[in-house]
Amino acid sequence: MIGRKDEIQTLMECINSGRPEFVAVYGRRRVGKTYLIKEFFDDTFSFYATGVQNVKTKQQLRIFKESLVKYGDEIQTIPKDWFEAFLRLENILKSKQVAREYKTGRRVVFLDELPWMDTPRSDFKSALDYFWNSWGSSQKDLVLIVCGSATSWIVNNIVKDMGGFYNRLTRQIRLLPFNLSECEQLLISNGMQFTRRQVAECAMIFGGIPYYLNYLKPQYSLAQNVEMLFFQENAPLKNEFHNLFHALFRNADKYIAIVLELSGKRYGYTRAELIEMGKVPEGKTLSTCLEDLVQCGFIRRYHDYTKNTNGCHYQLIDALCLFHLNFISGGKTGTWFSFINSPAYYTWCGLAFEKVCLLHTKQIKQALGISGVYSNESSWSSRKTEPNVQIDLLIDRKDDVINICEIKYTNEAYSIDAAYERELLHKVEAFRTETKTKKALMLTMISFAGIKKNAHTNQILCEITAEDLFG
Repeated sequence: MIGRKDEIQTLMECINSGRPEFVAVYGRRRVGKTYLIKEFFDDTFSFYATGVQNVKTKQQLRIFKESLVKYGDEIQTIPKDWFEAFLRLENILKSKQVAREYKTGRRVVFLDELPWMDTPRSDFKSALDYFWNSWGSSQKDLVLIVCGSATSWIVNNIVKDMGGFYNRLTRQIRLLPFNLSECEQLLISNGMQFTRRQVAECAMIFGGIPYYLNYLKPQYSLAQNVEMLFFQENAPLKNEFHNLFHALFRNADKYIAIVLELSGKRYGYTRAELIEMGKVPEGKTLSTCLEDLVQCGFIRRYHDYTKNTNGCHYQLIDALCLFHLNFISGGKTGTWFSFINSPAYYTWCGLAFEKVCLLHTKQIKQALGISGVYSNESSWSSRKTEPNVQIDLLIDRKDDVINICEIKYTNEAYSIDAAYERELLHKVEAFRTETKTKKALMLTMISFAGIKKNAHTNQILCEITAEDLFG
């Protein structure tokens, strides 16, 4: 299995703990949650069932009944409610014929896409609560794994629940998209002969989501693959943007409206700014939607370095969303080949590579030799300086240093001329003056192909390249 070392270690500890385990696995849709659990346990479950999208309680129970029968339940009727369904599951797990994990003898129950089971006005959550607290939590050889792509549901109803599940969860695994190195490993294992620039562009398009990367075919170039996946008639990912939101959220249009607004500004908006624009839901609904989008990995929440009174900013960071909104949505026509090397393509490259860098701050810190130094990462906009200054990435370190990072995506080593050198020095001085920081400021250039050394690069104290991001 590629990557997932920490997650596998957690599952190993879980299976060998000798006590009842209640594990929540969550993460963005298509990130590989089900694959991880099924591969680790080699499908040796005592019971497995999955929720189904957009069906009512009766249909969910009918589907659950089929799983009960498959694993040994002799009752052929559909459970009248979720309490009966979990009682019948309990009886399966008590039977001598119950399937067990072949190495440890543990009984492993895997409930996949849990949020879909929790249909409106059903008693699902209460029944699951009762199943675990009245019986499961006393079974030393029981491992209950719940999983879902609606990350906010898992977090709010299981991880942070203050009711019956409070302090009942024994472990949680948040599965993140692959980093660049893991993307490269997956592509190589699938027979792809891509350069690192092409691997990076894959991450800029697909966001390190294994499900999407597995669509790529080795007999075609990256451009050909993108054309077939997004632009041809009946392309499998042409409608993925809308499918994602409708699969995750009951009121998908509200979430899409927020994403559309956030896509209009590179560095995002505050909550107050979003409300002023008048195109998104207000009040508690907006707060809930923003939190859901953060939990599901579509946007990131960050504070301006100066922590202004307008609160935190929300920035669209999901690669596939950015790609769709730049090249597919709004009735855009054309082929991927017609977009390549166009002004729109180069604009997108800069934005998308910036988002990749923001998701690789761990690798950036490692390249800077400060992996063990606590830091906060943020962006910054000037409010007094003319012309206005925007800093892509600040790494505010506990050792009294701040890395001021500029991010550039170019085919060749980036050449800094006299005008750009003045711009960089202006940014540093504006930041120092407005924030009144007493920390040392290190100008850091993150450039895919590095920087070309000349008379204007002396102010660059740290340089990060693509090789460092793959580290």
